[in-house]
Amino acid sequence: MILQILTLIGALGMFLYGMNMMSSGLQKAAGDKLRAFLAAMTSNPFKRVLTGLGITAVIQSSSATTVMVVSFVNAGLLTLTQAVGVIMGANIGTTVTAWLISWLGFKMDISVLSIPLMAVGFILTLSKIGKRKNIGELIIGFALLFLGLSFMKDSVPDFNSNPEIFEFISGWTGYGFGSVLIFLVLGTILTLVLQSSSATVALTLIMLNLGWIPFNMAAAMVLGENIGTTITANIAASVANTSAKRAAMAHTLFNVFGVIWALIFFTPFLGFIGRIISWMGYPDPTAPGFSVMSSTSAEGTAALYGISMLHTMFNFINTCILIWFTPLIVKAVSYIIKAPANQEDESFKLKYIDAGPMGTAELAIDQAMKEIIHFADISKKGLAYARAAINETDRDRFEELRAKLVKYEEIADKIEYEIASFLNAMSSEELSEDSSNKIKAMYKIISELESLGDSGEAISRILSRRNVHNKSFGEETIKKLNLMVDQVDHAYDVMILNLKDAEASRLGEISNAIDAEQNINEMRNNLRDEEIELIESDGSNYQTSVYYMDLVSELEKMGDFIINISQALYKCRN
Repeated sequence: MILQILTLIGALGMFLYGMNMMSSGLQKAAGDKLRAFLAAMTSNPFKRVLTGLGITAVIQSSSATTVMVVSFVNAGLLTLTQAVGVIMGANIGTTVTAWLISWLGFKMDISVLSIPLMAVGFILTLSKIGKRKNIGELIIGFALLFLGLSFMKDSVPDFNSNPEIFEFISGWTGYGFGSVLIFLVLGTILTLVLQSSSATVALTLIMLNLGWIPFNMAAAMVLGENIGTTITANIAASVANTSAKRAAMAHTLFNVFGVIWALIFFTPFLGFIGRIISWMGYPDPTAPGFSVMSSTSAEGTAALYGISMLHTMFNFINTCILIWFTPLIVKAVSYIIKAPANQEDESFKLKYIDAGPMGTAELAIDQAMKEIIHFADISKKGLAYARAAINETDRDRFEELRAKLVKYEEIADKIEYEIASFLNAMSSEELSEDSSNKIKAMYKIISELESLGDSGEAISRILSRRNVHNKSFGEETIKKLNLMVDQVDHAYDVMILNLKDAEASRLGEISNAIDAEQNINEMRNNLRDEEIELIESDGSNYQTSVYYMDLVSELEKMGDFIINISQALYKCRN
């Protein structure tokens, strides 16, 4: 008996591992397309639903979709209204798994094909072509999923040899509507533990198929599973911003509302499902005296299809009702989860990659890129303080600006570390070759942005040394330095434009960045030559000239860091 239970747990683990592997392979094979698909949201609520449905049907995980949606809301890639529609569609899309299991897992012994499929998958994973490797991973995951399902069916205790188990479970089915609530809670708890509604649905189908529970109790478990699956998104949103928390709460409200109406109309709803199955030419699984003889019998097929149909119709009807009330849902979650009353300026904090557990590494790349653009914006603000410090003549005010430049250098260090940690977490996952190249470019970019912060702090040190020696720049020198800062500022604008173009996958050539860097070099050379001539003709202000040329050199160095970022983007593009 103990060995049987351990075998069941191991089979469940194989099922979950196979599902995760299949989902991962699909995401890596179609990562860019999925990102573009999700990003192409419109004001049409039905298209949002179709988007959520399509993505979840492809990656076979509503949890992955909802976590991804929460992270995209956190990253500003989706609005809360858009997210609600996508989550509705994800709930419908996840029912595809139940149909696959009902159709392939019980009607035919697909586990016979699992080993040959693994062989095909293994051969594909040996390929040097990234897409073939990902497809191979997908095939192996698909084989493991159904092999695990087969082992689960075979390892479930037999009632003939263990009648006490049947009596124990049957004892919980005799409390009328109370039994419905008991099995609803059971479905919720199982989903919370397994973190996969698909795995819980598979267990429910097995229990129904073996005659452990009647159809109405299996239906109650499925309703509970729809509540349990919302917890994953709420966990992901626990450390995210307010909008992401609201998106996760919207998912919970959606499913809880659905379960409430389904419980109120439980008997008529089951009767409606029974009539649909009868129209399909199978016995009514809700009829009195109905029992499952075997999965291959008409009754077995009716029961399996009945639960799958109930799962689909529950989410479909719920979506059809609530899609018209999306603005009301947004207002409700905004009321439940209020924005912090004393919310401070978050410009110095990570904005886009603090959404907790990553649903998928492939789709987290957008978050990282968004955060890098935010990092570049912060870095450009540092240049504004450097300009102000160069122009400031009041010593006390200069010290305030110097402190700000030191602070920005520390901020740059912190942001670089946080983004690098996020990239490290992504790199630990299996990624497509294209995504791996993007991450390598991101490491280079954040390093250059951190160096720009160092340059701002270096400018403050040069100016501070000048002040210690009681030197000052003349009006003409300040004018020249401002012209140099103008060139660096323009280079910043070009760099940020290229970052945004790269994020939108429309970066072409980077001649704009090359021209900006050449202009900086040319101005550096002209200003240096002019100052050397001035020193040769009048060396009385030599020390001031040294500070001036150090500033020009540091500004030119910033131009080098900036062009390196555009070059990293271009190299990654090719």
